[in-house]
Amino acid sequence: MSSTLLCRRDLRFLLHDWLDVTRLTERPRYAEHSRETFDAVLELAERVATEHFAPHNRAADLAEPTFDGRRVQLIPEVKAALDVFAETGLLASSLDESVGGMQLPHTVAAACFAWLQAANVGTSAYPFLTLGNANLLLAHGSAEQIDTWVRPMVQGRFFGTMCLSEPQAGSSLADITTRAELQDDGTYRLYGSKMWISGGDHELAENIVHLVLAKIPGGPPGVKGISLFVVPKVLVGPDGALGARNDVALVGLNHKMGYRGTTNTLLSFGDGAHRPHGRPGAVGHLVGEPHQGLAQMFHMMNEARIGVGAGAAALGYTGYLKSLEYARQRPQGRPLAGKDPGVPQMPIIGHPDVRRMLLAQKSYVEGALALVLYCGRLLDEQKTAPRPAERDRARLLLDVLTPITKSWPAQWCLAANDLAIQVHGGAGYTRDHDVEQHWRDNRLNPIHEGTHGIQALDLLGRKVTMADGAGLALLVETIGATVRRAGTVAGEAAQLAGQLGAAVDRATAVTRRLWAGGDPEVALANASLYLEAVGHVVIAWMWLEQLLAVEAAAGAGGDAAAADADLHAGKRQAARYFFRYELPRTGPQFDLLASLDRTTLEMRDDWF
Repeated sequence: MSSTLLCRRDLRFLLHDWLDVTRLTERPRYAEHSRETFDAVLELAERVATEHFAPHNRAADLAEPTFDGRRVQLIPEVKAALDVFAETGLLASSLDESVGGMQLPHTVAAACFAWLQAANVGTSAYPFLTLGNANLLLAHGSAEQIDTWVRPMVQGRFFGTMCLSEPQAGSSLADITTRAELQDDGTYRLYGSKMWISGGDHELAENIVHLVLAKIPGGPPGVKGISLFVVPKVLVGPDGALGARNDVALVGLNHKMGYRGTTNTLLSFGDGAHRPHGRPGAVGHLVGEPHQGLAQMFHMMNEARIGVGAGAAALGYTGYLKSLEYARQRPQGRPLAGKDPGVPQMPIIGHPDVRRMLLAQKSYVEGALALVLYCGRLLDEQKTAPRPAERDRARLLLDVLTPITKSWPAQWCLAANDLAIQVHGGAGYTRDHDVEQHWRDNRLNPIHEGTHGIQALDLLGRKVTMADGAGLALLVETIGATVRRAGTVAGEAAQLAGQLGAAVDRATAVTRRLWAGGDPEVALANASLYLEAVGHVVIAWMWLEQLLAVEAAAGAGGDAAAADADLHAGKRQAARYFFRYELPRTGPQFDLLASLDRTTLEMRDDWF
């Protein structure tokens, strides 16, 4: 029976026919793996998602967390699912064997986690944050910090968070006021509050490891004075035993329209609610050197941004599959050419407008998932490519693609969820069907881990201009290689390659035009429009890549090609749709950008 979470045939195509992840086993890090182990762990992830995460998705949404003044209450199915997940070892699937990981490629790990995000994005947020926390400490923490905090997280005993925003600062991290005071024993005492902290308090694990941005008094102003600290909910002794409760207090829970199964908190550090040493102050441990906190936190933030894009793609994908199933089963109306009321009604998938909405969803969600997995492949190249130049190239390209990978799925897979509701008609607007919850859950993704506008400023203001434009040049070069390869393939691929090549040329010219005037305010005024246009170009590239993989797989012939004939035909049609209906959107967008329009800049406060 086909799953309505993700399409296992599509994942198989993306991982094996397109990205050829099995070739990674030729490298020492992945030498113990094979296609069989990759497929086995993907099957395990699907089973855990289907049997333990999906069944309580609606229940966790309807019975969101509560706080009785002492403890956070969650439905018991959340902890039960997370305990099963911890037992599988999937939490540490991509981590080093030395810390208890499976040492799987990031590409495969991302595909595994997508199953959980599609099944229950609220419950999957806890291990998602924990893995990011662990990876940061593996990169920047001391050996003692890795032993004390990472190993228990890998085992599922501790969970992790990231604590950046504050009520008065939001995304403006230069304005945070949480302070950290050095103590005689080398630890710090933290004082301040953090807002919008996902997973900030619960009873799902023995401990919660908070990674907290704070300023050490006397340090440089602004972001240059930010340091990073490990602040546990419960103190841990030298022998690893749990001790007293740290001075970290839950002030209250935020109640969001989606992601309701994930606690979202306002935390207070050092207000004296808990006094582990007889006086106020949350005990914290400095990570790395002072005043390097923001750079260190970007390790987790960039990973989280790609993960947000993956979650958005997964939510869009499951909404698409559920609306597809509904459209095949729901009878309503008759063909336009035959309105005999005596003829049985046909399934609504027979109506052209319903097929249009399903095809749009397919083009969005399969394009987004391809981009997410491509970024996973870049992570693998960055870590294991045999030559330093190849690793540097992967790192630079991933830097450029990160804001797009976060924001494009968050915008367009949300649009897919909107279409999934529309396919269901009035039923889709009720809680009787999952698609309304998927839309609510996905609506958070354009906001958290840096809003759509912040990603746009990052892309246009930093990523395409960094290193004298090396980031943009590499993106153009990489897409250009696909265009040239497609140009040698007879038929449709060459035609689509021409369209994509023209769009890339236009994007390059517009980028230069925006910065030619030397006025950053004008250049960045329409950065969000730039992100949307360039994002569409990148997804068109993903579709051309998939089309080439389809033609290669189909051309190989044999039983496998015959079995996947419908998959291949669907990919071809979705690629056609994207190039005919979506990529042309970028023409007027690039026109407006090239005009250096000042409409928003010239709008005055009192005119609203």
